[in-house]
Amino acid sequence: MGVGTVFRHFPTKEALVEAILLDRLAMFAEEAESLSSAADPGAALLALFTRMVEQAAVKKTYADALADAGLDARIAMSHVGQRMRDAMGALLTRAQRAGAVRDDIGVTELIALVVGASRAAEHAGWDRDVQTRTLAVVFAGLRPPGPE
Repeated sequence: MGVGTVFRHFPTKEALVEAILLDRLAMFAEEAESLSSAADPGAALLALFTRMVEQAAVKKTYADALADAGLDARIAMSHVGQRMRDAMGALLTRAQRAGAVRDDIGVTELIALVVGASRAAEHAGWDRDVQTRTLAVVFAGLRPPGPE
């Protein structure tokens, strides 16, 4: 693809970054949709969560560029953004019904936790051990409370 073709399809840098981010979100939505039929929905949800945090280094670059341009709300409200929310919500519901995840959170809180864990990993300089421990704490908080 030549430079002219790129500029015809993406007249600004922000349009190109938005298209890349939407593509990445579509890949996560597809993965969440395929995991929604997993035998162990709790493990599937945590695996997806982990992959999203691991990929955040790349995604964050795109997300920051879009946020700087004021485009992040458009992505969240897009068809792809809604597909991602729906797929994560379906997987979350299955994990909750299986008793693997507490039932007092919704997809909004789950996404906030993914964002928070991603920012924590970034803050730690993407240190793998810190990321693993941070995810362990988040995952412990997602489990249903035990008997009192």
